[in-house]
Amino acid sequence: MMPKMLEVKALSARLGQKQVLEDLSFSLEEGRWLMIAGPNGAGKSTAVKAMTRGVDYQGSILFEGEDIRKKKSAELARCMGVLAQSNPVSYSFTVEEVVSLGRYSHTPGLFSSDRRRAGKPERDMVEYALELTGMASRRRQSVLTLSGGELQRTFLAQALAQDPKLLILDEPTNHLDLLYQKQVFELIGEWLKTPGRAVISVTHDLSLAKAYGTEVLLMDQGRKAAWGRAEEVLTAEALKRVYRMDVYGWMRKMLSQWT
Repeated sequence: MMPKMLEVKALSARLGQKQVLEDLSFSLEEGRWLMIAGPNGAGKSTAVKAMTRGVDYQGSILFEGEDIRKKKSAELARCMGVLAQSNPVSYSFTVEEVVSLGRYSHTPGLFSSDRRRAGKPERDMVEYALELTGMASRRRQSVLTLSGGELQRTFLAQALAQDPKLLILDEPTNHLDLLYQKQVFELIGEWLKTPGRAVISVTHDLSLAKAYGTEVLLMDQGRKAAWGRAEEVLTAEALKRVYRMDVYGWMRKMLSQWT
């Protein structure tokens, strides 16, 4: 049995007067890709924000056995890389400059004796991220001139440049066309092949969850409706219970239009 990279225990959270997460527990081993799925308002994005200390929460979140509350921000950033749903920009940084910001948590302090030795590994990770995401040829281009898909890949490259063990993606292909969806998920799958890594994705697209996820956390009204291997969770019965409709029937009807 692989060691657990992430353990979430009895996670609860409120936003104002509303209880948005309640007694949520699950874990993730390295080498695995967990898809968090469920209808709107299920608490998916709030769960991700809790994992990155973006919202107050009760319960515990352990990364490699250590409570994330005990980690300094830079230390947590070296463990987890995050890609948000959208990344609006209002500054004319180049693609390379934005990606290089992903190395901030690894950069030694101004007076550190290690500062001069940081150059080569830092450049290597930025180059790796630019090449993997297909953005190397646009490194000098202003992010203000990029398409939506290119901008999302730039911020994915920034997260990859952090060299995290856990990559957390909140609707990574939201508003992207089919080509960019395919490219983003395939390159994340390529990144995951390196040992010691894992991925968590929030997604509304059950087809993507089924195609790429090794595990699925199915949420409903802030609670865990089902969690486990993708093939065990994405069943007709479980989906009908959570989505209040015949998801399998609907998916087959949509697919039949292409046959």
